[in-house]
Parts: sequence; C-alpha cells; structure tokens
Amino acid sequence: MAFRRVLCAVLGAAVSASVVAGQRGTPDAAQQERLRRLYIKREVQLPMRDGTRLFTAIYAPRDTTRRVPVLLMRTPYGIAPYGADAYPAQLGPFPALDEEGWIFVYQDVRGRYMSDGYYAFMTPHKGPNRAPGQVDESSDTYDTIEWVLKNLAHHNGRVGTWGNSAPGFMVAAGMIDAHPAHALAYPSAPMIDWWLGDDRHMNGLFKLSQTYNFLKNFDQPRDGPVTQYAPGPNPGTTDGYAWHLGIGAFSNYGPGPLKNRVAFWDSIIAHPDYDAFWQSRAIWKHAKNIKPTVLLVGGWYDVEDPYGMLKLNAVMQRESAGTKRMFVVGPWSHGGWNRADFATFGAFSMGSATGQFFRDSIGMPTFRCVLKDDCRGSTPFGGALMFETGGNRWHRVASWPPPNVERRSLYLRENGRAAFEPPTARAGADQYVSDPAKPVPYTMGVTFGFNAQYPTEDQRFASRRPDVLVYRSEVLTKDVTVAGPVSALLHVASTGTDADFVVKLVDQYPDDAPPEVAGGPRLDGYERLVRPGVARARWRRGYERSVPLVAGQEDTVRVPLDDVFHTFRAGHRIVVQVQSTWYPAVDRNPQRFVGNVYRATNADFRVETMTVFRGAGTASRVELLVLP
Repeated sequence: MAFRRVLCAVLGAAVSASVVAGQRGTPDAAQQERLRRLYIKREVQLPMRDGTRLFTAIYAPRDTTRRVPVLLMRTPYGIAPYGADAYPAQLGPFPALDEEGWIFVYQDVRGRYMSDGYYAFMTPHKGPNRAPGQVDESSDTYDTIEWVLKNLAHHNGRVGTWGNSAPGFMVAAGMIDAHPAHALAYPSAPMIDWWLGDDRHMNGLFKLSQTYNFLKNFDQPRDGPVTQYAPGPNPGTTDGYAWHLGIGAFSNYGPGPLKNRVAFWDSIIAHPDYDAFWQSRAIWKHAKNIKPTVLLVGGWYDVEDPYGMLKLNAVMQRESAGTKRMFVVGPWSHGGWNRADFATFGAFSMGSATGQFFRDSIGMPTFRCVLKDDCRGSTPFGGALMFETGGNRWHRVASWPPPNVERRSLYLRENGRAAFEPPTARAGADQYVSDPAKPVPYTMGVTFGFNAQYPTEDQRFASRRPDVLVYRSEVLTKDVTVAGPVSALLHVASTGTDADFVVKLVDQYPDDAPPEVAGGPRLDGYERLVRPGVARARWRRGYERSVPLVAGQEDTVRVPLDDVFHTFRAGHRIVVQVQSTWYPAVDRNPQRFVGNVYRATNADFRVETMTVFRGAGTASRVELLVLP
C-alpha cells in the first residue's frame, strides 16, 4: 500500500457517553483540591448581542506571570459543579491539559441549565448577514470570545474551542464566521445533521432506543435557570426490546410514557421527511472557508455520532480546502479517545493503546502548537490519519477516501453466496417474511439503553433467523481492504406498500480463530459486524418526500452504510446480511404506507413478504472502495 504506516493500535473499554459528551466526572476531594491550588474560579453571566445572558464559569490560573491561551467549551449538558468554590475532576478535553495553566471557560448554552433564553436543538445557522438581533451558536461563540478577550487578563490573544457530541456541534457552528482570535477548533464526534445521521436518525429512520433514552431526561421542561433537571420516567426494566414492543406504535409514546412533556419528540413527529425543519439544522451546509485550524476527530465504533465526522470532513475537503486541518478516526466509541486507552474493543485487540497515542501524539501537540507556538513533536497538519480495523494499523493519507481506491461490487448470488463476479443467470431471487411484531434485534445483549459494544458484536444471533438473508463469500485467499463509503444497491419487491431494508457488512472469522483478548471469547466462526446501514423504501426517490411502493412490483433501494477502513484477512469470509427490522435501534415500519409514518397506529402494522432479486438484470450488490 502506498501509505506511510504510522502505528499499530486498538480500542479500549467503552467510555460513558455522559462523561465524554461534556460532563467532567464526579470529583473527589483530592481532585478538587488539586485544581483549587492551580486555578481561581469565578462565575459570571455574559451578555450576548440580543441581551440574553449566558451562565459562564471561568477557571483562571493562579500563576499570572505568563500570557496563556483560552480554552472554551459551550455545552447543553451543564457546567457542573455549580458554585464559586466547587471544582470539577478535570479541565479541558485531556487530563494533561490541567497542568498547562491555561484559562478554561465553560458556558451553559442559551436555554439550558443556568443560562437565559430558549434552547433550539441543533440551532439553525443565520449566516454572516444575519439581521440585527438574530443569534445562533456562531454569534454566541463570537460574543463570548469577544467578552473574554476584553475582560480577562493574562491571555495571549488565542482561543481554542472544544467539545464532544452536542458540544462538538457548538464547536462546528462556532468555527463558522469565526472571531479573529478563534485559533483552534476541536469538534470531537460533532453532531452535524440530525436527520441524515448522528443521534436522532439513520438515513431518516428514527433511532428509537437511543433517542427515547436521551430525550426522556434531557428534554424535560424548566421554568427558569436550574442546576439540575427533573428526571424522566423510569422504565422499570433493563429489557428495552420487550419494553418498546409493549409500547406499540410510535404514536403511543407521546401520550404514554412521555406524558406529553418532551417537546422535541413532538417536533420529530411533525417532520418525518427531510424538510426545511431538518435542513435548516444541517450545520455542514455552512462549513465553508473556515478560518481556525481544525482538528476533527471521530471513532469507527461510535454508536451516537458516526455520521457527523464523515460529513463534515467531506464538506470541508470540498468547500474549505484552504483551512489548516486534520481528520483523525480511530477504533473508538463515542468520545473515548479523550480519556480512555482503548487497547481493546469488545472481543478484539487493536494492538496498542490507541487513545493514549492520540492524546500524546496528536491532541496535546496540536493544542500546544496552534495556541502557543510550541510545535515540538507536533504532527504536520493536512489530510487524514485513519485507523484500519482488522489490520490494526494507522495510515496517513492525503485525503479521505484515499485517492487510489478501486470501485468493486460484491454481488448477492445464488445459494447464499457473495462474490465479486456478477451473476450470469438471467433471473434469481430470495424471499423472507418480515413480521413487525417479531423484529430482528440489533443486539444480542439485554439492555434498555443503547449497547455501545454492538458495532463489533457476533452476528450469528441474526444470521440464524429465517427473516434474515445471508450471503457468504468463499474463503479469501488474500487480504481485502475496504477504505471509504459503502452502500448497497438492492433490487427488491414487497407484498406491502412500504418497507425497511437493513444491510450489514460482516467479517466471518475462520473456524479455528483463537481469542484476541485475555479472558475473551474464542473467535472461531465469529461473525464480526463491520458496518450496518438501513434505508426506508418511501425515500427511494429522495429524502424530501415519501412515495409508497407498489405492492408486488420490483423497485430499487439504495442503502448507505457510511465509511469503513477495514481489512478482511486471508482465511476469512465477507458476509452480507439483509433484513427488514433492526429493533429497537430504529423504529419499526408498519410495512403499510402511512403518509406520516410516525402517526401510524397499532392497526397499521402488517406481516409482509420481501423479495431480493439477484439475476443478471437485477443484480443486488454491495458497492465498495477497495485498496489495490
């Protein structure tokens, strides 16, 4: 391969999403005392240009003999602990930053916790020509930086912004039309588009388990500034699969367990298609001519925001080519690269402590170089640093996807075969019965939340079901490395008028594969999930409007699976699974067309038969980018 191999690596234990999304842990007395010795804390209400006041905590170093950078994090998750003498467990995204003695600024975004105003999920961007008094996250970031520079002493005139997940969205929004002093933006697993991908949807399909679990707590109403929101309803069970089935149709949630108290749930119901409501919240559309240096980071195993990093990078490569930037993707779950070692993930070893490598070799050197001109040991910016799963190697590439990949199609063939050679028979098809009352689970684990380990789970629990089609390649005689976006083109028919199609790309291990992790399972025959994707047939003509299927008529559905960088090793097989339910990762399709699918009732659900065609004229296939 024509790449410079940088380092072998691996993913560590899963990190709590609440921690990496913006909260800084529960400090003990020793941690508080350590930070209290180093920093003076003050809490202020910063006025924005429309008069709204945003609650802000400032941690300034007690050593005032140096001029130092400012690190700003804006979050909807709260900047606890509140109180001028209450200190967190850590300042900044990396533990080592605590010792730098910089100025750390934390802010509750408008409408959340102790800040005034109204909180708009994925705040629509107004642009540089906004009318007087119009505000968004870009203007709030600008106004905050302006206040900090005018009112804080001993700064060096450079500000870095950082945040993971929703705070990552704040960083992405804030680096657009940026303040001149905004030198570095670190959007970590940023939310970029809540309909095409990330937390709330996957290609428009509602991410049921994850969204319910999040919004039932996060979107509880408040009467004014609060340091803690009232908890949402307690499901009283750990079996999310059974609990969600018991609720029934999507339309039952609002008046049922949510008690009509979660406003954004109602917004989702009102906007099933990719309409102006969602498009106005797609911050990637504004990522042009970005001025700050950008360190964009994400994880292959992120179950919350896997889409945002890829979309933002693609747009910036095209629309902001002059920006000094680097794109880094490792074998990590949601935001874990900021704190955990990630030497393993699930049953698999990655070869080294990849999280520590990122912090020591990329993260800290970048912050020091950009914000204080200390560039010793820093990596030259430009292009991407990407981890290859399966092969456990880092690659430095000029762009993503790599420029020398070849397009190849893996065809779904007769007798459950998958092959790179197209079918020769004129006709051929496979069928399965899809019953929404008995949906295929997305995980073999029993959990009410979202199983962070599912991205590499053994898929044999699904491949043995009669409502899942399975296609296997011959045993590979040489490595096959897939690098870039994956999608499936399915020629299908249904006896109903709507349908979902889930496609999973799977790496099947040899029958004699030993464990990779001490105490872990044997990997003999293990069917390792590489990347799933899902599409709803109603959007096969475009995401802006819903179009029913014609029952019994052949049609075409494209299923995006997002990007991978994975090597299927010699001795393994490439496996493709096709099914029509994936529960409760995404909501169930009634399989009968309803104008607004979220208003379907229990009576609308139907058992239907799905047909996947695989003849020469209707060759269903998975389209890959493969390294030569």
